[in-house]
Amino acid sequence: MKRRLLLACLCVLLNFSLVEAAAQAPQESLSPFQIAGDMGAYQLSKYDVLNLSILGFPDESWMNEITVGPDGYVNLPYTGAVKMAGLTIPEATAVLKEKLGQYLAIPELAIIIKQYGARQVYVMGAVNKEGIYPLTADKMNVFAALSSAGGIAPKGRPKHIAVVRTVGDAVFMKEVDFDAFVKKQDIAQNLRLQDGDMVYVPESGKLLVLQEILPSLSTAAIVYNYTKK
Repeated sequence: MKRRLLLACLCVLLNFSLVEAAAQAPQESLSPFQIAGDMGAYQLSKYDVLNLSILGFPDESWMNEITVGPDGYVNLPYTGAVKMAGLTIPEATAVLKEKLGQYLAIPELAIIIKQYGARQVYVMGAVNKEGIYPLTADKMNVFAALSSAGGIAPKGRPKHIAVVRTVGDAVFMKEVDFDAFVKKQDIAQNLRLQDGDMVYVPESGKLLVLQEILPSLSTAAIVYNYTKK
């Protein structure tokens, strides 16, 4: 009895924290999620391997196989460390052209992605095989993550899957109705994932997603985007 009362109090406090965080967060940052098909312009990520092509400049070793480090930076002669992660190819091209142009005559510069960096997602809860799974850049979505984990276990709740994402000091959570994706072809439920996301499948007959996940998270702000089906 005492345990149930404690859980109920905890849920009230957690829900209050969610409402307060959502009210304080900027509106444009409340939903940092996109559906899988909404790829937009590709943004460079850590461990991407790049080649540079500079018009009229002889090909040199430092221009090939440039790896974006885990901190999102590349290290080049002349410029030193330059932040590349999060930039589109045109943005990254403009940045490098401006920085290298202080030392070299660069009429034209092109960035070629030689290899996309490995991306990993965590798949936890009621799946057939929990774990950390690498996904290619074009397969970063909930369906691919669950498939990598062997699918949802019989005891799982496919209508209440949570995608958890850390952005700065905030943790965002979006609930996915995977039944709607499979049975109704609702592509909005197949969210596009980012490196480090967690896909969590709760068990039926157990505590709700919020009660299972949030007590293990300790951050400055938590925002919960709930989609009820």
